[in-house]
Amino acid sequence: MADTLDPQSVHAIFKAYDVRGTVPDQLDERLARATGQAFVDVVGATTVVVGHDMRPSSPGMAAAFAEGAAAAGADVIKIGLASTDQLYFASGHLGHPGAMFTASHNPAQYNGIKLCRSHAQPIGLDTGLAEIRDRVLSGAGPAEGTVRGTITEQDVLAAYADHLLTLAPVTGRPLKVVVDAGNGMAGHTAPAVFAGLGDLIEVVAMYFELDGTFPNHEANPIEAENLRDLQARVLAEGADVGLAFDGDADRCFLVDERGEAVSPSTLTALIAARELAKEPGATVIHNVITSRSVPEIVTELGGTPVRTRVGHSFIKARMAETDAIFGGEHSGHFYFRDFWRADSGMLAALHALAALAETDQTLSQLLAAYERYPLSGEINSEVADQAGVIAALEAEYAGLDQVTTDRLDGLSVTHPDWAFNVRPSNTEPLLRLNAEGKDLATMAAVRDEVLTKIRSN
Repeated sequence: MADTLDPQSVHAIFKAYDVRGTVPDQLDERLARATGQAFVDVVGATTVVVGHDMRPSSPGMAAAFAEGAAAAGADVIKIGLASTDQLYFASGHLGHPGAMFTASHNPAQYNGIKLCRSHAQPIGLDTGLAEIRDRVLSGAGPAEGTVRGTITEQDVLAAYADHLLTLAPVTGRPLKVVVDAGNGMAGHTAPAVFAGLGDLIEVVAMYFELDGTFPNHEANPIEAENLRDLQARVLAEGADVGLAFDGDADRCFLVDERGEAVSPSTLTALIAARELAKEPGATVIHNVITSRSVPEIVTELGGTPVRTRVGHSFIKARMAETDAIFGGEHSGHFYFRDFWRADSGMLAALHALAALAETDQTLSQLLAAYERYPLSGEINSEVADQAGVIAALEAEYAGLDQVTTDRLDGLSVTHPDWAFNVRPSNTEPLLRLNAEGKDLATMAAVRDEVLTKIRSN
């Protein structure tokens, strides 16, 4: 095995937080099996939970990973088709490390592996993933005398659904909800979850058929074009709310009754308010590109906002350090202390439905208090010298009146009337800009000004 694994290719697919690449040229069952064995060796697992999404290559690779893990001496519990947060539930509920085969929102030709320690603790390059990669490349077999583990199957879908409904019970008035699963794993989990709400929620299902070729649109709701079908259907149905999930259903985006997309920062502020009502004074995590409305609202409600870098490993680490009750990212990831600090798009959706069902307001009316500043959304620019452009921006803005800058993650520039963050991509020659302002004109002006500076270099 070792002499056929290309080190450059293996290094390319072991990313900061997971394994991800194209199938079968970068990622195949042979590499999945080697990763299963290496995972057990590095983590010291005696039992491993394995789940997979609906991509055509996922069942075979999950089975190969299970074989590798069993060969290394671990017992394997296969939970079958699952969303990523369902795998995190299994890891937390059963108390074992886990592996989820998914490429999330990536196109059909991709697949990947998300790994966690027991109780859904994250694994990244600096917390074990690099060691797993190096062990894969070594080609070492199981230690002599290793007793092969067992491989069994266990269905955890009903237990997962029950657990979410205990964390965010929905009561009050009936709601009509359009759910766009994007042919991804929400088509598997949503029926189980919403069945527990009986007649309270009328679900209008869109693209629930599990299909890893994504025949309708990419399962990436952060892109505006992938929300258009949902927005039109919400209006056509006269629905109260629309929910859009990504391919592995760990992210959720909302569409209000007007067919307008809701900023994930707004949903972060709403959920933060609900969690702070349960535990006054608690800590809430938000990253550097989340709207300033989030820390403002958390502070106004008596909570403690803590700012972090972008990325789930940073969010989860800060949650553990601060015992934060909740964390939100502008990318649509929402993290819950009561869910082993893991992210769950479905739990975020239930919080939104619970908040709406408790009032007689429309969703847009409910969210008005949490949506304070116009946002640009993330805008990418191809830049060869990322560090040079960021340094030039810092030099230009740092001396301005009432402006503060910091380098927590890329460059953040803050003024009382506006703010922006510019971050380099980890994998591409791109700079990512997020801007906001006290009103639409202010946001547009700072967005356009910074974009001109970035693209003129």
